[in-house]
Amino acid sequence: MNGRRIAFRNARLIDPASGLDAKGGLLVENGRIADIGPRLFNDADKNDPEIIDCRGLVLAPGLIDCRVFTGEPGAEHRESLQSASEAAAAGGVTTMVTMPNTDPVIDEPSLVDFLKRRAAATAKVRVAPMAALTRKLAGEVMTEIGLLKEAGAVAFTDGDRTVANARVMRRALSYAATFDTLVVGHAEDPDLTQGAAMTEGEFATRMGLPAGPALAEAIIAERDIRLVELTGARYHFGQISTRASLEVIAAAKARGLPITCGVSAHHLALNELDVGLYYTFRKVKPPLRSEDDRAAMVEGVASGVIDVIVSSHEPQGADTKRQPFGAAAFGTVGLETLLPVALSVHHNGHASLSHVLKALTSTPARVLGLNAGTLTKGAPADLVLLDDGEPFVVNERKLHSRAHNTAFEGRKFQGRARMTFVGGECVYTAG
Repeated sequence: MNGRRIAFRNARLIDPASGLDAKGGLLVENGRIADIGPRLFNDADKNDPEIIDCRGLVLAPGLIDCRVFTGEPGAEHRESLQSASEAAAAGGVTTMVTMPNTDPVIDEPSLVDFLKRRAAATAKVRVAPMAALTRKLAGEVMTEIGLLKEAGAVAFTDGDRTVANARVMRRALSYAATFDTLVVGHAEDPDLTQGAAMTEGEFATRMGLPAGPALAEAIIAERDIRLVELTGARYHFGQISTRASLEVIAAAKARGLPITCGVSAHHLALNELDVGLYYTFRKVKPPLRSEDDRAAMVEGVASGVIDVIVSSHEPQGADTKRQPFGAAAFGTVGLETLLPVALSVHHNGHASLSHVLKALTSTPARVLGLNAGTLTKGAPADLVLLDDGEPFVVNERKLHSRAHNTAFEGRKFQGRARMTFVGGECVYTAG
């Protein structure tokens, strides 16, 4: 256990879980938060061997990224747990929730155990693995949810694949409900979007690219909400991207169903026109949508209908991205740009800083049942010191990820992490 005692002084403390937003200080002992409050603002103590002057910057709970794809096991050349954790630390993320889309697929208890051990040995931040909902992600036979949960899986998902068979989905939801565990779904009708590279519409037509209708998302959202109504299972949409889906989920929440949802950073900041001249680094799944849909995602975060903001970090090598748009792989790296993109919602006047940070900290912790995302006494000292006003330009060569397929190359942002702590240990310092 970390036995260090660290005193953070002269900070703006923001803890969305408790509603705290005040000047003050925070004390860390043995890797946990020992004290916090305004009275510690500038109160040095002779027992503090290490004092960090926050210079008025924001000290908040470390971010929890609920949607991270890595290449380990099977494709470590794209991204390992270690390299992903370095990118996470640089982005203020202290907990990565990893997807089971690896080789082999994380569909056995032994593989969940492997991931946890591997992360403990190599990762700078905490890693919470999700396990596959169906074997081999094939959407045909559900996995042993009880045993996988016992092994340490925090939720169950097929990642970026939709379980197309409604009967299989119903059985999986019923089984998950008996263990009170979370199912994370991908809303995209695979038949309507087969072979699609973009969202159907005028722009895709002018670009001459295969496209699928945006409504393919809401169709599956409607179906899965009805199955939740039938089974009573807890359900989370990993990411949504259309106004139609937002309206469907808002109605389900109004009926009291146990539904939550997330949105990716790139669907908050980019629309289909940003593909420009076939820029494959902005080929993502689901594809970038219309400006109206993008604006709806911002509205959803501001209203609270959208519960969490995720990076949907999906590293790809140059060999899979530097191809004709239709043949290029889906995905963008995003661990280091998650915070700046989310902060743009605040800077553009749509939501308070505390509200945005809530979607990155306490709400993901609540949805997944994690002991994280708060500054309360006794909580793990997973912290981010951030400058919400620092301007910078994204440079792919400076990213810590092993892959550099960022959708935000050259983009200007305001706000980034300056220091990141996990269990009281500093895992990242800017510059």
